Amino acid sequence: MTQQNFIVRQLRENDIEEWFRLRKMLWDGSSEEEHKAEMMDIYEHTETQLILVAETDGKRLVGFLEASIRPFVEDCHSDQVGYLEGWYVEPEFRRNGIGKKLVAEAEKWARQKGAIEMASDAEIGNERSLKAHQNLGYIETSRLVHLRKDLV
Repeated sequence: MTQQNFIVRQLRENDIEEWFRLRKMLWDGSSEEEHKAEMMDIYEHTETQLILVAETDGKRLVGFLEASIRPFVEDCHSDQVGYLEGWYVEPEFRRNGIGKKLVAEAEKWARQKGAIEMASDAEIGNERSLKAHQNLGYIETSRLVHLRKDLV
């Protein structure tokens, strides 16, 4: 664990390459083209999308969070729900409160957008993610396995 001061702020245009680098660490199963298409879509819809970054006092980006406002989320009761789409902190910077601060800022943004609930997800078996969410007050509401079949 590397102890440093950090700030959480919204993404700036000159952060895009670092955001891309961090995204690939979190979602390593996605292609570069998939990442870039998703990033462009998120970046162009600031009314319902948020991108936060964690920057060290040395000006290095070591974490990010993507959040959105969704009109429907399973197990939620309102029609305007803040959603943690993904958040990531580089391993050597974890346990410094960076993830907690990223999530707190996303929750604040969602409240400003009129949300009264915040939701997220974690893949089954990703106990680290589940524990991180629970440590921030999120409760598990259900588990789901998605299935598919080719019909051709």
